[in-house]
Amino acid sequence: MSTSSIAVIAGPELADYHFGDAHPFGPLRHQAFLDGMLQRQLNTLVDWLKPTHCEAETLRLFHSQEYIEKIRQRSAVGFGYLDHGDTPARKGIYDAACTVVGSVLDMIDRIVAGEYRRGFVPIAGLHHGYRDHCSGFCVFNDCAIAIEHLRQKHGLQKILYVDIDAHHGDGVFYNYESDSKLFVVDFHEDGQFLYPGTGDADETGTGPAVGTMMNFPMFMHAKDSDFIELWNIAEMFIRSIEPEFIILQCGADSMQGDPITHLEYSPEVYRHVAQSLCQLADEFCQGRVIGLGGGGYNMENIARAWPVVVEAMLG
Repeated sequence: MSTSSIAVIAGPELADYHFGDAHPFGPLRHQAFLDGMLQRQLNTLVDWLKPTHCEAETLRLFHSQEYIEKIRQRSAVGFGYLDHGDTPARKGIYDAACTVVGSVLDMIDRIVAGEYRRGFVPIAGLHHGYRDHCSGFCVFNDCAIAIEHLRQKHGLQKILYVDIDAHHGDGVFYNYESDSKLFVVDFHEDGQFLYPGTGDADETGTGPAVGTMMNFPMFMHAKDSDFIELWNIAEMFIRSIEPEFIILQCGADSMQGDPITHLEYSPEVYRHVAQSLCQLADEFCQGRVIGLGGGGYNMENIARAWPVVVEAMLG
């Protein structure tokens, strides 16, 4: 019997999605989140679930068979890179990436079934992955697979994807830019200053999807007040959509002090967004929100940002 309306997935299998001690996406991020949950005394207020592994068939909801096999083979060898030099082919990374995807889909199934109103998966939100290639530390795009899963298994159509990671969620945006039934709100550091260099404000979707997507490129050193002023616009857009399910990618790399980005938010931005989305979800989609950790390369920031999202989900 569930003791909470909120569930969190954590465990060593999920923590295993990393690229080694010397890599920005290292093995300590999962523990940083757990430490933050303990510090904020949230541990006993949520249900803790074990990670779940997915099979190749699930990956094919979004990725090509050729790409899946490439990752499987390079993961077995454990040598070289999966992309042009950012994402090492660490031994075991295939299984770890399958655990990220499986855990996200398990949480979605539980939320749709009404077992939980909301859920959080800390090591997830791998928004740079494309159908046929890896980029930016993202092997399999759990965000995109989640979108396909919600459509094909659960029959949901109006899905909202919100991304506040410092990096533009290009693997979601460009794979769906002509899809009029996916709605996107993406806040990120301006591509002039940060990888992947995309996500201009005038990119609002193409063809039948024009006007269904909003990009908010933020200038370097943007503060909470800069974000919240624009969030009011995003909130009106979301209200006009009346979504059926909300996916929040809440990368902690937008916080002040991240070693590879230049935004300067405090945890209050994360609280503000999560509270806003939960209120909108309560109004339009039976409270259904899943939070995905995304980026973040300062362990103290992870310990501060993601637990605040969970706390906001608890209300």
